[in-house]
Amino acid sequence: MAGVSSRAAHFVAVLKGGMSSEREVSLSSALECAKALRVAGFEVVEVDAGPDLPARLAEIQPDVVFNALHGRWGEDGCVQGLLEWLRIPYTHSGVLASALAMDKTRAKEAFRAAGLPVVDSLIADKAEVMARHVMPVPYVVKSNNEGSSVNVHIVAAGANGPPALPEQMPARVMVETYVPGRELTCSVMDDHAFCVTELLTDGWYDYTAKYAAAGGARHVCPALIPDDVAQAVRDYSLRAHLALGCRGLSRADFRWDDTRGIDGLVLLEINTQPGMTPTSLAPEQAAAEGIDFPTLCRRLVEDASCDR
Repeated sequence: MAGVSSRAAHFVAVLKGGMSSEREVSLSSALECAKALRVAGFEVVEVDAGPDLPARLAEIQPDVVFNALHGRWGEDGCVQGLLEWLRIPYTHSGVLASALAMDKTRAKEAFRAAGLPVVDSLIADKAEVMARHVMPVPYVVKSNNEGSSVNVHIVAAGANGPPALPEQMPARVMVETYVPGRELTCSVMDDHAFCVTELLTDGWYDYTAKYAAAGGARHVCPALIPDDVAQAVRDYSLRAHLALGCRGLSRADFRWDDTRGIDGLVLLEINTQPGMTPTSLAPEQAAAEGIDFPTLCRRLVEDASCDR
């Protein structure tokens, strides 16, 4: 199914909340998206995605679902598969791209095959990671299938021992070589990469810096970086989007060691459901391209599909 027109998609159900660790982020995103879609002229109903979601959608019968979920079940291919089954067009990426992007290891394999710069990583038992250094320090320990910097732990150079990981970390985790440098990010809408943003924080760009409060991270948009590096970020972002088969809006995250020029640029991951909160990056980058928030949301609805 090709993208739908705004006329054909008059009634939009915005999925929000869900059951992942990123529920609160989703509620914030959905609130902003629902407001914007109403401004854009759509009839909107907000739906908290719980176990009764199939029955709710069958009762509501929306023309399009705007997926504002984050985290597991909402951006890992699960709800996308449900919407495919129900034959309801939905925004953002399809089943395969969503599942690949959420699995950091498999996404890296696709990026590496596409010639994109990534760092070494491995999957290990949590108990082993807590017992010994499974790779040379410094390194990062994270969940293989979480977003928004949930459960990310840095083991710094000179660390005396392995990390003490919290109980909520899964039984198997990703361990990844730490990349020094600056935080860069770039969103892609279909085949167009937006401008690059640099993220300035007092520490790691973690969940708190992203969402807890305005000012947790300072966004420089467009980033004050050399033109060739900015172009490389945009190029890599688009290639990552295409490598996974993403649709609609995605956002790629990078680290850049500015002492090494372009060779210091590393792709960390791609997010198929970028945040749409007041402090989120994709809407800010779209605005820098002249696309206001209601227009951005409208374009996502018009790109909705249940066939790819």
